[in-house]
Amino acid sequence: MKAFFKALVLVPIALVIVLFSVANRGAVRVSLDPFSRDLPMFSVELPLFAVVLAAIAVGVLVGGLASWVAQGKHRKAARRNRREAEALRSETQALRSAVPDSALPALTNGRN
Repeated sequence: MKAFFKALVLVPIALVIVLFSVANRGAVRVSLDPFSRDLPMFSVELPLFAVVLAAIAVGVLVGGLASWVAQGKHRKAARRNRREAEALRSETQALRSAVPDSALPALTNGRN
């Protein structure tokens, strides 16, 4: 069922990307020289769809990196809590092994 819903979302997205790519095959000049419009130092001619899809990919990567950095404090707190829980678990195990079973109160199914 999960695969069906994944396909239900991804197939239309893939179709839109393919249609966009086929419709926008015209070449555009991409230049990184802001001073010279006529003879730029570095420029390349690429299909428009490649420029747009590359911009989207860079945006997704930058957004993912920003989210990962912003969530660092939560990952740090989770690591600290995990270490604390492990220390408490080992301390409890050590205390249980130090006390003989005869010293522990007997369980009587909730009745005392």
